[in-house]
This record gives sequence, structure tokens and C-alpha cells, in this order.
Amino acid sequence: MAKLTHMDESGRPRMVDITAKPDTHRQAVAKGMVRMQPATLKLIKKGQVVKGDVLPVAQLAGIMAAKRTPDLIPLCHPILIGDVRIEFNIDEKESTVEITTTVESTGKTGVEMEALTATAVAALTIYDMCKAADRGIKIENIRLIRKSGGKSGTITLEDNK
Repeated sequence: MAKLTHMDESGRPRMVDITAKPDTHRQAVAKGMVRMQPATLKLIKKGQVVKGDVLPVAQLAGIMAAKRTPDLIPLCHPILIGDVRIEFNIDEKESTVEITTTVESTGKTGVEMEALTATAVAALTIYDMCKAADRGIKIENIRLIRKSGGKSGTITLEDNK
């Protein structure tokens, strides 16, 4: 079994020491899905949700969340984020909004947590803004699909379609 990096010899939590690691270009891509009623998706597309224009607000919330990740996730290093991109793909047939977040940085540690946090908060924002119109909204399948940089190099967990 792999050693847990966020635990010391006594089993107490600790921040991983990244002091000696070299700076490298880091990138992480995460995805998630928000499933809703077709009528709710139409409201989003037409910009008719009572709380406002959903996707730009969700995009901004996700970007802000990426920057605040170390405030939310214990032992996550504060890092200088170079870029956050959040894209939405609307699938009318499935009545879903797919969220794809890409985070980039040059530093000593990866940006996976920032990409996952941004995706989750963008999805939560869509939920929050639309819940009055649709109580059955589901947030699904938030996951890391790719990361690159550092000692591990590039790890692709699924194709970025």
C-alpha cells in the first residue's frame, strides 16, 4: 500500500514539504456534469433564470474557487495560479451542462485540487441559481481527467472529448 503523504510518522496530518522540488509547468483538467429538466436548460440557454445569467456567474464562481482552494482544503498549498479556464458544453438531448476546467501554473506542486474545486463550485453555482425552477437537479461525476508536470509527467485518466 502506498504511504499517505499527508500523515507524519505518528499518524497526524502534515503539509507535504515541497521546498526542494523544482518549479515545472503544471496543468490539470477536471470535468463534471449538471443534469436537469429540459425546461430548466432552456431557461439557462435563453438567459431567463430569475437569479441571472447562469453560466457566466458559474464561470466566475469557479475561477474564484480555484484561487481559494487552500482556504477550503486542509493541507493544500497556496500556489500562484497562472490560468483558469472553465468551459460549458450544453447537451440538449441529455439535458445536461458539462463543465470542463483547466488550471495551469508554474510551481512546485500540482493544480489538481484547484481544477476539481473550480469544477465543483461551478456546478454548485448552477444548482443554486436554478434550484427554484428545478428541485431535481443533479451534480454528477466530478473527476480529474488529466494532469501534467512534475516528477509524474503526464497522466491521462480519460480522453478530453
